[in-house]
Amino acid sequence: MKNENYELAKKLRHELHQHPELSNEEVWTKKHLMDFLGANTKLEIIDNGSWFYCIYRAGTDKPNIAFRADFDALPMDEYIELPWGSQIPGKAHKCGHDGHSATLAGFALEIDQMGADRDIFFLFQPAEETGDGAIQCVDFVKEHNIDEIYAYHNMSGFPYKSVGIIDGTTMCASKGMTIHLEGAPTHASQPEKGVNPSFAIGNILGAIPRFTSPEKNKGLILCTVVQIDVGEKAFGIAASKGDLRMTIRALYEEELDRLQENLENFAKAQAEEFGLKVSFQYNDEFPETFNHKESADKVRFVTKAKGIELVEMKEAFRGSEDFGHYTKLTKGAFFFIGNGEDYPHVHTNEFDFRDELIESGVELFKELVKL
Repeated sequence: MKNENYELAKKLRHELHQHPELSNEEVWTKKHLMDFLGANTKLEIIDNGSWFYCIYRAGTDKPNIAFRADFDALPMDEYIELPWGSQIPGKAHKCGHDGHSATLAGFALEIDQMGADRDIFFLFQPAEETGDGAIQCVDFVKEHNIDEIYAYHNMSGFPYKSVGIIDGTTMCASKGMTIHLEGAPTHASQPEKGVNPSFAIGNILGAIPRFTSPEKNKGLILCTVVQIDVGEKAFGIAASKGDLRMTIRALYEEELDRLQENLENFAKAQAEEFGLKVSFQYNDEFPETFNHKESADKVRFVTKAKGIELVEMKEAFRGSEDFGHYTKLTKGAFFFIGNGEDYPHVHTNEFDFRDELIESGVELFKELVKL
């Protein structure tokens, strides 16, 4: 990577870091990235409201390839002292999406200056953290008949600048599930005259291990209770409303769907037994992120060709990523670049994206274009 391009990309990363915006609020971030690319490249820039992409045209009837970066931040304070620290209290780039976008922008600079033998699409996506960013952009794949798509994520726990890859599922499918049960209030001295959801919620909790049993599922499956909210802090009134909030997660989407169906059916049966109304709500829905072997093998090839340490992952990450929406429609792979084995993890107070990974990502992207 040219040093001047690296310095421009690093400066861009610091500017993005100073102005973090949460999912679906990334107005300044998107404009700043578009302005940067407009000022420093001759690429075609297509504005799609909350997201945008750039195109390098190699000529008619050329194969294409796409690369994606996310640009939303997290609802966290900066915590650590940085010269480029967040200027917005309660918001910070603690997942490294500022670095992912700076990498893609730096890659765009290199391609604009050096050229390539295929059409290249540079996709800048919002709202990855909430799982509803990629779904906003997914028609882009169909519209341009994208042949293959790639992205990376910085990852602590891997050796510094190493590349992690796995075939098939690389990150789990997940969603937030709320079961709302509603009965009827009564005086605490006459519980028999009301309808209390507490017992139904207790039974649902007791049934979870049965639904998530390893003997009944071919892959990892989890149901994590995040909140139980029943009744009010009023000792004279029996509880009449309750919410059970869980994150359900699975290695395979089909098993996540089955877990959801089992929980819904059991909750409906409990509602009928106790005379309750029941409803369901879902948040932060992520597909499984799936790597096509052909694309993953290309990542392996370029990693070895560049003399970079390759980490063959033995299992998928339990976390989720919405990149899987793209690889449902075309070939592609999602890989990891190591922050270091002892480097602070993403989503923690001490984390900050390591600028040097910008160059690592750019060099890997450049090699993928040649295959």
